[in-house]
Amino acid sequence: MAAWDLSVAVEELGPEAPPLKVSVTSDLHIGGVILKIVEKTQIKKDWSDHALWWEQKKQWVLRAAWTLDKCGIHADARLNFMPQHKPLRLGLPNGATIRLKASFSAPVFRCVMGICRILNLRHPEELSLLRPMEEKKKKKDKNPEEVYELTDASPNPASMLTLSNGMPAHFAKSAEHEAVYKMLSISQPAPAPETIAKTYRPANVVEKAEVNGRWLDSSRSLLQQEINENDKLLIRFKYFSFHDIEPKHDAVRLTQLYEQARWAILLEEIDCTEEEMMLFAALQYHIGKVSLAEPQITSSPAMDDLDSALQCLELKLDEESSSGADMLETMMPAPELHDYLKIFRPKRLTLKGYKQYWFTFKDTSISYYKSKEESFREPIQQMNLKGCEVTPDVSIAGQKFCIKLLIPEPDGMNEVYLRCENEQQYSKWMAACRLASKGKTLADTSYTSEVESIESFLAMQRTNPGTASAQTDESINTHSLVSLRYQKKYKPKQLTPRILESYQNVAQLSLTEAIQKFLQIWQALPDFGVSYFVVRFKGCRKDEVLGVANNRLIRIDLSVGDVVKTWRYNTMRQWNVNWDIRQVAIEFNGNVNIAFSCVTADCKIVHEYIGGYIFMSTRSKEPTDTLNEELFHKLTGGHEAL
Repeated sequence: MAAWDLSVAVEELGPEAPPLKVSVTSDLHIGGVILKIVEKTQIKKDWSDHALWWEQKKQWVLRAAWTLDKCGIHADARLNFMPQHKPLRLGLPNGATIRLKASFSAPVFRCVMGICRILNLRHPEELSLLRPMEEKKKKKDKNPEEVYELTDASPNPASMLTLSNGMPAHFAKSAEHEAVYKMLSISQPAPAPETIAKTYRPANVVEKAEVNGRWLDSSRSLLQQEINENDKLLIRFKYFSFHDIEPKHDAVRLTQLYEQARWAILLEEIDCTEEEMMLFAALQYHIGKVSLAEPQITSSPAMDDLDSALQCLELKLDEESSSGADMLETMMPAPELHDYLKIFRPKRLTLKGYKQYWFTFKDTSISYYKSKEESFREPIQQMNLKGCEVTPDVSIAGQKFCIKLLIPEPDGMNEVYLRCENEQQYSKWMAACRLASKGKTLADTSYTSEVESIESFLAMQRTNPGTASAQTDESINTHSLVSLRYQKKYKPKQLTPRILESYQNVAQLSLTEAIQKFLQIWQALPDFGVSYFVVRFKGCRKDEVLGVANNRLIRIDLSVGDVVKTWRYNTMRQWNVNWDIRQVAIEFNGNVNIAFSCVTADCKIVHEYIGGYIFMSTRSKEPTDTLNEELFHKLTGGHEAL
């Protein structure tokens, strides 16, 4: 077979060096080509991380056993011989920038796994990389950003050794590395109000949607997506279904998750009430204070052993009791709720407000009657809450305890408000509505804990002005703890007593408890975990918003911001993408079909979000470090991955 010359640029020889000419035949395999290149360079070094990058095709040539002919490489091919792992600057959720070595040849999904192993972040499937906002070119930056160096950190892939304080062994190499671990695992001091004011804030849902257009494609490599050595990317939690959080192993994960939540609240990326904002501010103040005194997210070894023993027991009991529980469930009557509540239905053309009826809650349905005496007759109306949207509408100060329900109907959403008399009644009915929306009944074991968590959340928002007035703390920088809206609305001297009142309710929490409480309240916000995209539905002339959450898709009117319709993943039969016209089509139970094209993002990003959330729901309860990467790519990759 005739020999021909293949030209290969070798990164080690420098950018000015001419490409090497290597004499090859078409039946030579890629491994043989690499051997010839290495011999010709005459440089003695470890070449094991190097691979060939095919410039015209924008792809890596990684199959060493394939021949040049099988790869389709001919004499006109321009190949680069370069390392697969290169330095990358990463913007963390806490605002710090870190430089580490990442894989430029593996799909982004696997690249993130490698990054998370270095940072000691478990469950890398929940995170991903996105491009930063394009900054306007400044004439001269007086203070360049501080970059934490981790390029020489290499964790042992076989076993992650941790020291007694929970720090992985690869951070113990030097004082610099220890400082990096401290930055990763301890929450940062409250940002200056100027920093909050200067940071980009999405002003509306369209701007929030544009942020989601910047995610990288998980099934292609960094270099294929034109990310080069030393470029800056952001790493963020992308999928809001957090699996198996354990403070003992998750110091970095909990801290970075808290930082992402804190910035989402400070930059008003997620809406919350004034009372909630004061509670968030109090928790931030407390976490900042405790971080200085109690520097690590900790839990005692004895408690950890007890925890793991209890977890094993819980799993065993779960398996054993499921059959027993089923038997009991069939024998015992399901619990119910009965009470007088008030109802208001905005869609009905009446001028009347809330009206009182006798309500019963059974299985996943609410029925209401004129009075208690009428309850053995036919109800005025019965509403099945399975798949509905449940939103709190609460003001502790105004003693208003309302539950907003959006119940799916064939032609849209039926909006209903229920008003409760007091906190106890509200907690019971709110917990019942939340469970019913997931298809669970009052007999479910989580009902009691749901009631308790709602009650404790309300108790935290309750203020007792008498106690706070005694303590005024000059060091509290209130404008670093609240979003811009409240910075403008109140002066610091008005905010201080209010934040300190809320602080009384959380002052006794440990650092771990405070961070978990912050995350718990963030997760209970109505808009939590919804990623927005501007789309055009098939057959419609105007743009609308699609919200993608961990269990449902939400169609939102762009002009008014109202929820038009909700579809749950558990009613989804199939979805596919027409890659030629870039249109996503989804089929749900009951012959419901929807199709849309994406305006603010590539349809691959939306497709990956939906597939990603379905992948998250397939993870098992049992703690394991192995990820089914093939399944992730099947669900999210589309035709490119196949």
